[in-house]
Amino acid sequence: MSSLQLPSSLVDVEWLHSHLNNPQLVIFDASWHMPATQRDAYEEWRHEHIKNARYFDFDQTICDTYSDLPHMMPDAETFTREVQRLGLNDDSVVIIYDSLCMFSAPRVWWMLRAMGFDNCALLDGGLPAWHSAGYDVESEVDVNPVAVGNFVARPVEGKVCEIDHVIKALDNDGFSVVDARPAPRFRGEVEEPRAGLRRGHMPGASNLPFHDLFENGLLKSRPALQSMLAEYFVDGSHTVCSCGSGVTACVIAFAAHLIGKEDVSVYDGSWSEWGLPGSLPVVTEEAE
Repeated sequence: MSSLQLPSSLVDVEWLHSHLNNPQLVIFDASWHMPATQRDAYEEWRHEHIKNARYFDFDQTICDTYSDLPHMMPDAETFTREVQRLGLNDDSVVIIYDSLCMFSAPRVWWMLRAMGFDNCALLDGGLPAWHSAGYDVESEVDVNPVAVGNFVARPVEGKVCEIDHVIKALDNDGFSVVDARPAPRFRGEVEEPRAGLRRGHMPGASNLPFHDLFENGLLKSRPALQSMLAEYFVDGSHTVCSCGSGVTACVIAFAAHLIGKEDVSVYDGSWSEWGLPGSLPVVTEEAE
């Protein structure tokens, strides 16, 4: 049997459907919802998921459970233990999707790459595209655990950055910060969905709302992304992607990857850390 090969870091539902029974294939449902929606992504996965999809819980399980910030990256030991429980092997081919077209799945794609696993791709359009194509879903969960995998995390320096790195980046001409939040939140015109956070953005940051990268439920074409991202990802400059809590920042980082921009970090704490009451500078539209 020949080894399964990914055609790209982005695959369509037809490709996934045609390889659904390949033993190398591992599918992760990475769905997650903002707390205000009162949606339970895990229960939704139990009710409906693509065949053999395993739920990747980056919010409560595969995260730094000691942090006060939401779903921060875990250490290598925790990551290794949890993804092995999900059956991840060194030779696995991983497809990641979520239930909102492409909202939280890029977070898991970024986590895998940050821990040294590159043989992974996102499903364009996610579960909605799968439904639109008329493909079947499962509504039952196999109670038998999958075979423990053998992948061991090897953290890659620079994929995830912390607050000190961002502070330095804001004062360095060779760095830029791109904020993926919707424009009203970036400008400070509306309250943040997480209680207690200040409104506004980091001084010098640029705004690229992640939802602008999509058209008709799918990621825009590479030429369109190239045009959109040109001013944010400049050759010779390092770009830090931020958002509300390090989730949709990964959408921007993934789009950059698709057009060949790899000198990119994701600010893990994002606005859930920077926006906390304190002395870190915050800019609002009214102040500009």
